[in-house]
Amino acid sequence: MRRVLKYALAGAAIGAVFGFGVQASNADPWSLAQAAAPYKGMTVTVVGLDRPSYKAAQELTPEFENETGIHVKWVNFPYEDTLKAETLNFVSHSNQFDAILTDVVWPVDFTRAKWVVPVEQFLSDEAIADPDVDLNDFIPVWRHAFTVGGKLIGLPFDSYAGLLYYNKKILSEHGFSGPPTTWQQLLTDYAPKLYDPAKNLYGYALQSARGETQTADSFTRFLWPWGGRYFDAAAKKMTLDSPQAIAGLTFRQDLVKYMPKGIIADDHSQVVQLMGQGQLAMITEWSAFYPTLKDSAIGDDLGVTVEPTGPDGRFSAFGGFAYMVSAQIPAAEQKATWLFIQWLTSKAMAKPLIEDGAVVARVSADTDPTLDAKYPYLKPMVETWENGSVPDWRPQIACYPYFSELVSDYGSDIETGQYPVAKGAQILNAKLQKYMDSSGCWNSINLPQH
Repeated sequence: MRRVLKYALAGAAIGAVFGFGVQASNADPWSLAQAAAPYKGMTVTVVGLDRPSYKAAQELTPEFENETGIHVKWVNFPYEDTLKAETLNFVSHSNQFDAILTDVVWPVDFTRAKWVVPVEQFLSDEAIADPDVDLNDFIPVWRHAFTVGGKLIGLPFDSYAGLLYYNKKILSEHGFSGPPTTWQQLLTDYAPKLYDPAKNLYGYALQSARGETQTADSFTRFLWPWGGRYFDAAAKKMTLDSPQAIAGLTFRQDLVKYMPKGIIADDHSQVVQLMGQGQLAMITEWSAFYPTLKDSAIGDDLGVTVEPTGPDGRFSAFGGFAYMVSAQIPAAEQKATWLFIQWLTSKAMAKPLIEDGAVVARVSADTDPTLDAKYPYLKPMVETWENGSVPDWRPQIACYPYFSELVSDYGSDIETGQYPVAKGAQILNAKLQKYMDSSGCWNSINLPQH
């Protein structure tokens, strides 16, 4: 029987965070049950995804319901449909959802429209603000990723880092004592020796399916480490035709020749499956896939470390989500929703979530020695967030969906060889420049703290 986690904690002042603090009443210790008493019987509707973190959250949700008397209804969407569903909810004022899920590239949309409530509003309310909320326990890059206009708009949940997974046995059999530390090593030293199509063995594969996978996992992964950037925000100029950007995309093309045929049309599941079957020596994938790979046929041969370094440094893939409170629902419902979000993303829940397969951005849990020993992906994940991540890995702009569509389309065409790299990059750059200029999207850019 699962131990029901008690979330009642003694009241205490915590240090100022983002310019404000949380002070518990001196009279009685704060408790979740007491804070939730006025909202007992309410239902909070939460947007989720069909991914491990949300499955773990749903398994643990009855603990919150038992503690508070607040009912929680989960509504899960495919990632590709989530922003559209949430936007329709706000535009139509249907109030279908209370706890709103935002990707790291969506905060601008929600804040510009004033659809969500800044976190500080709830932290300033002693009745519902847990004194142990401890925002400083979230990895800094995650706080920065969801801060718009100086205000934190949500609490991180389902937080990913790009990692290098490798098959220790395959590397050892081919004379390697460990994985490459640079992209150049991977291309020059490892890929040729590990390329054996007759035996269904390949050194590396890159998930590149059209859509957000092409944009976030494939195109952008070979932009930042070479010194390339999407744009110069101050000059309002796209820079995907720069020598650095072209160098990174050219490197990607050099790497494609060592991959399985057709792999660049595949998504995460296909690449992870091939890795799990022992056909790939290495992949760069999200931290969330560690349990899947660990449970695969390669089992104890699985190794995991940080992504390789490029000529301009190590800039690993960065992606994940946060939960926000809808500004369109009644005030009482907002407070009940906050209590759930605060509980779900708390320090107390971080360890149970990890044990159930979730990925979280809480320092206290991710650096816990017991968990580190059990889940080897945690140390490189934290190392990545601390030293290899930028919060605007993908641009935080209001017009991101079409922006990403253009990157995906032309990025795919470059990778499949329909355009020479330089020509494709120049065409894409011109298309994006025209779009950004005509849409006025330059004025919507959020530049999080690095």
